[in-house]
Amino acid sequence: MRTRRSPWLGLHSLLMIIFIYVPILFIILFSFNDSRLSAEWRGFTLDWYVSLFDNDHVMDALENSLIVAVISTLAATLLGTLAAIAVRKVTRRLKLSMNGLMYLPIVIPDIIMGLSLLVLFRLLGVETGKTTIIIAHITFSMSYVYVVVSSRLAGMGKQLEEAAQDLGASPWQTFRHVTLPQITPGIISGALIAFTMSLDDFMVSFFVSGPSSTTLPIYIYGQVKRGISPEINALCTILILVSVTLIFLAQYMLNRGKGQKKQKMLPF
Repeated sequence: MRTRRSPWLGLHSLLMIIFIYVPILFIILFSFNDSRLSAEWRGFTLDWYVSLFDNDHVMDALENSLIVAVISTLAATLLGTLAAIAVRKVTRRLKLSMNGLMYLPIVIPDIIMGLSLLVLFRLLGVETGKTTIIIAHITFSMSYVYVVVSSRLAGMGKQLEEAAQDLGASPWQTFRHVTLPQITPGIISGALIAFTMSLDDFMVSFFVSGPSSTTLPIYIYGQVKRGISPEINALCTILILVSVTLIFLAQYMLNRGKGQKKQKMLPF
């Protein structure tokens, strides 16, 4: 029995797309505006992108963002992957508890996480700066890696690992030659997501950053308080393109991993 689709559902989806993406399109469009006034179009120019890379404050913020993103991504990918592998081997009840703890940084509001980490650092007497931002980013990025790798492990099954052990492979050999190649697309995808989340994060970074550890989102926030300029639109456009590219790469790696798994399962 075929069900009729409500026309209101399509209209609702269209309105949501317009509401979400039209403002982004305006940001991209006005980053090429020849006028400093964002509401007035005077022609096409690339001058704002040129001046953006000549701005020492922007370059310092970009350097801080990249340092934080790279270090936190490497640490979060390692910790999240190890946690996913470890939780896979525990009992069902303990697995549910661990899943709840690992999902917590994803579901709680960013402002609560940022404030709680700031209180923790103050109690420990840790001075806020790049180190505290890196620790904070590892805290929430690790959960995203864990979710992606866990889903990859759940879909992999244990048949190949058990077959390798039956053929005399050691636990390390089984992990090196069977488990790791199967979950590598998930690890790469989780790392890309963690890098994107770290690069775009504002709320948590705002709470735990110091005077000399301004990241790009914090710099943008400080400049927007003085008014939106085409230079800020250009910077936002670059961040949007980088984020979208990384998300598509992450999804591609996941889909590629699923395709490779199906090919290995074919009997020919």
